[in-house]
Amino acid sequence: MGRDTGQHPLRPTLKKMPRIFKLTIEYDGSAYLGWQRQKDPNTIQGTIERALHTLTGRHVTLSGSGRTDSGVHALGQAASFRSNTHLSPEDIHRALNAILPDDIVILSCHEMPEGFHARFDVTSKCYRYCLLNRSLPSAVGRQYTWHIRKPLDVDAMREALRHIIGTHSFKAFEGAGSPRSDSVRQVYRAEIISRKGGRLDFEIEGSGFLRHMVRNIVGTLVDIGLGKITADDLAKIRDTQDRGKAGITAPAHGLFLVRVNY
Repeated sequence: MGRDTGQHPLRPTLKKMPRIFKLTIEYDGSAYLGWQRQKDPNTIQGTIERALHTLTGRHVTLSGSGRTDSGVHALGQAASFRSNTHLSPEDIHRALNAILPDDIVILSCHEMPEGFHARFDVTSKCYRYCLLNRSLPSAVGRQYTWHIRKPLDVDAMREALRHIIGTHSFKAFEGAGSPRSDSVRQVYRAEIISRKGGRLDFEIEGSGFLRHMVRNIVGTLVDIGLGKITADDLAKIRDTQDRGKAGITAPAHGLFLVRVNY
């Protein structure tokens, strides 16, 4: 007689459901080709996935709240993954930070309810673009700001912000080569914060963002600040839905994903 396994011969063995974990991530994007995994291994997603493989012994797919481009930084990117690991969120948090390079830090790790997805459950995101507006560049922190030598009319730039708050098509500010079928986004908040030493922080929070949208808006705001166009011209550019009418794409190194809200 065979050994009694304690299982009914017709009853399928129940498999443990994968657990879902949410990571909050800070990274300096200077040395990376953006968030999204590519053939080139030097991406944020790919680097963290390799660390998770080392930790769990299995391939893990990490889903980010969205992509950040090459050279863009994050203070609070969010990502989720599924795993059958027995490790606690605290263990994963500590172990990942021990494995990852110094320019990627896991700020937190939480176990989430079934169905959670870092991309599809986002309610809003906040970005910050940092400008340095003074004649002299900065030796310290220069890799995180766009240096504009000529004085900017910040009041005119602030006046223009009213034209991007609300629900609009932002096709005129969408990066070339990646058109979305729907270019309508809702912007909840947009402001320019003046800081010491000529630092200007442009912050924008919205339901979602098109590729290069923030950087293209900033490039247009700089044109307004330099007197090349007026504050009301921003609304006209927005309504043309023509990328060629907007300003240049601001350099990637001044952009930060500040937080993702759920």
